[in-house]
Amino acid sequence: MPEAGLAEAFGVTEEARAKINLALHVTGQRADGYHLLDMLVTFADCGDRLGFLPAQADAFTLSGPFGETLAGDGGSNLVLLARDLLRETVGALAFPVHIHLQKNLPIASGIGGGSADAAATLRGLMRLWGMSLPVESLAGLALKLGADVPMCLESRPLIARGIGERIEAVPDLPAFAMVLANPLKGVSTPEVFRRLAAKNNPVLHLAPGLSGTSGWLTAIGSARNDLEAPARELVPEITMISQMLQARGALITRMSGSGATCFGIFTSMAAAQEAASALHGERPDWYVQATETVSGGM
Repeated sequence: MPEAGLAEAFGVTEEARAKINLALHVTGQRADGYHLLDMLVTFADCGDRLGFLPAQADAFTLSGPFGETLAGDGGSNLVLLARDLLRETVGALAFPVHIHLQKNLPIASGIGGGSADAAATLRGLMRLWGMSLPVESLAGLALKLGADVPMCLESRPLIARGIGERIEAVPDLPAFAMVLANPLKGVSTPEVFRRLAAKNNPVLHLAPGLSGTSGWLTAIGSARNDLEAPARELVPEITMISQMLQARGALITRMSGSGATCFGIFTSMAAAQEAASALHGERPDWYVQATETVSGGM
């Protein structure tokens, strides 16, 4: 369904922006098995879109280039889990709803697609149902859906620590022109963590008073994604993507999340679009997208 068509057909729409891990440091592991992380996160102006409409009975429909992949997902779909969890919380306010998901992001690709969809569902249904929850209660609901969902609920530049629940806004982070590329090969997050050589790595340290694009690029360049090396063992195309982005002029390249999506930061949107066009020409079977991230002052 075209973007304009979604807005016309559904009274309430929400963006589910792609989540980009500019840095991901694995700093420890809890007794329950959850890994402790320090993450510098931003969000892109591309992503999935959701529409919400009152209905006689609950309905869920899909469109978009990756919609068919989710068609058989059933009860494990995070959109439906978010709907049901919020309904349990608010009770009689929650009338039946038709939710439409325009799935534009690859599945299980390290850019928070499912988590962003869940967060957008919470935001959209609160608007449709005409209700709100205290910030702490909403954050608790989001965390029940997954460690990335509280971040996606914010959808703005932030630092997340712990398992992702300790969030601090980063208002000074600038927007970046970027190319996202994914070979459309799934990466098992548990397997990536299993292959991780060390679980207690140095924490993310950002110098106080960072400002300006050059200052932030230096800081990001000195950071890392501790999951990238084990992910490259599972999907060698990750190495290829980084090399191709660098060859096209990327200032910084890195994998996002547990992969396999990689990003390259470019000097301008024109440069990013040119690089994306070249990569798409070389590998039309991959997901390639030029985009711009949001700034902390959005």
